Amino acid sequence: MIGRITGTLVEKQAPTLIVDVQGVGYEVQVPMTSIYQLPDTGKQVLLHTHFAVSETAQQLFGFATRADRDLFRTLIKVNGVGPKMALAILSGMEGKVLARCVAEDNVAALVKVPGVGKKTAERLLIELRDKLPALGVDVSPLAAMEQASGGVPSLSERDDAEAALVALGYKPTDATKAITAAVKQAPEAKSQELIRLALKAMIPAG
Repeated sequence: MIGRITGTLVEKQAPTLIVDVQGVGYEVQVPMTSIYQLPDTGKQVLLHTHFAVSETAQQLFGFATRADRDLFRTLIKVNGVGPKMALAILSGMEGKVLARCVAEDNVAALVKVPGVGKKTAERLLIELRDKLPALGVDVSPLAAMEQASGGVPSLSERDDAEAALVALGYKPTDATKAITAAVKQAPEAKSQELIRLALKAMIPAG
């Protein structure tokens, strides 16, 4: 089992990285939420990893934090969810957003993830409600309300902002990335403010 690697980030072509560890280049699959936290190529990087072996492939998955790696391992234990889908889920939403999604029974947010249908989303909500507390994540409705009132935009605010960017012609992945960055910049912002901040970052000045 390869639990962690440290080396030089040689290539970064999302979702694939190549990390040079003492002359050996490791190919690592990384969710977009971790990609945003990584340094530029040529710099040192530490990744918490999960090594998956199947009949057809051997793959190394990497994460910026141990918590994201643990969440990935929890996701792949859900019936019908493999590493590829788990990676897609964690590329579409951060762990705390996924936890609130579970607390709010938000099927609509999960089915936006490529490859996740309604039945799979419903299964995820049911099974994660039991599994996430073991990771120290509170998925109760009260926790969701406290998070929403404590400076994290509700899923509907994020969804509205992302949908508006897509309607303007931006790719869904670019919209998600821009809104995620906007949320970090202004945690209490409503959808209109998130859109403004995202557009300001996406449209070059001048």
